[in-house]
Amino acid sequence: MRTEELKISAADGLPLAGTLTTPSGTGPHPAVLLLHGSGRLDRDGNAGRLNQNLGPALAESLARQGITTLRYDRRGVGATPGDWLSTGFVDNRDDAAAALSALAAHPGIRPDAIGVVGHSEGALHAMSLGTRPDVAAVVLLAGFARTGEDALRWQADAVAGGLPLPLRPLVRLGSKRLIKLRTTTADVVRVAGKRVNARWTREMLSHDSRSDLARIRVPVLAVTGDKDVQVDPADLQRIRALVPGPVETHLLPDLTHLLRKEPGRASVRSYPRQLRSPVDGDLLDVVTSWLARTLGTAPGDS
Repeated sequence: MRTEELKISAADGLPLAGTLTTPSGTGPHPAVLLLHGSGRLDRDGNAGRLNQNLGPALAESLARQGITTLRYDRRGVGATPGDWLSTGFVDNRDDAAAALSALAAHPGIRPDAIGVVGHSEGALHAMSLGTRPDVAAVVLLAGFARTGEDALRWQADAVAGGLPLPLRPLVRLGSKRLIKLRTTTADVVRVAGKRVNARWTREMLSHDSRSDLARIRVPVLAVTGDKDVQVDPADLQRIRALVPGPVETHLLPDLTHLLRKEPGRASVRSYPRQLRSPVDGDLLDVVTSWLARTLGTAPGDS
């Protein structure tokens, strides 16, 4: 396995800084683009002290099966310049499209065997990219099949339900404040004294992932944990019903939105403890084996 730094030219010319993790052995190789969840995340899925480390875990697992992975820093994060707070949901989608084009143009990549793997917000962008003719496989980790506003309302209720009674109204109040950002026009506004990316929020609230799902013709793998309190696990069945192409779904027991196992009660209060553990091995096995089959690799190809 080897890595190389890759500069991706966004639509507006901004250079997105990324890492290409390539299997050992002679290429060209199948490849995937990894798209992380929402927030100020670097190429590994980390934000400050909240380190999910999905990037290295998935890249290493895929490299063992002969699959290359590309991941990159968001705008204003890590080695990518720009202003994260003023970056919109549509900007993130366009940056993902630019990264996919850069991956497809790389000489060490098989252009007929490119997939996209998205987690949370990244899953929504993976749905959009899955409608492109140069994508052969789509993996959705904790993706939803509804509008962003509906997803936020569900999330607020689910998160609040796992907290002590005195804290529950605060969660629902925070959700209502975010939904009210629909009426704003500025890129950045203050909510309860904190600067918030209003542009991203407006675009996310109005986004309806069902239209993209209905246009995906390539194979789709959708995985959500039954302890996820940020995305409704029942949306797995909605994804299956909406996608006209082949769909495989997995509801993994005890898996949370952070892609870790939690045997206890589902709650965001356990997130810091969960992040001290590695990404769930069962999840990595499901994703890696499915991509190896779908993109035409097998154990030992690397």
